Amino acid sequence: MEITRRYFLRITGPLAVVLGSGAPLLAAQFAHEPQPLPPGPPDDRTPTIDPKVMMDEDQKTMRKDVEKLFSLAQELKDQVAKANPSAVLSLALVRKAEEIEKLAHQIQKLAKG
Repeated sequence: MEITRRYFLRITGPLAVVLGSGAPLLAAQFAHEPQPLPPGPPDDRTPTIDPKVMMDEDQKTMRKDVEKLFSLAQELKDQVAKANPSAVLSLALVRKAEEIEKLAHQIQKLAKG
């Protein structure tokens, strides 16, 4: 006997409806909410970080990054000056520009806090 598409859909259609309607019931049966942690005393082992120390470290990091950004930008400027203006920029120049952009974003992120 040849199985036609219509016969297949007539047989499997109701089965899909029955199985599909039972899935939300099963999901609701096994769903549970996570238990909240009981309130307790603060953990004494967690170190307290002084905000002034963090700001000083961020300032040092930012200064170091700005110096690196300046040197990378200077190198890029020199390489562009040496390059042929009618030629396509080399891949090294593009990568250096991407590195400068990435470093500038890091500095901006540090400056915002």
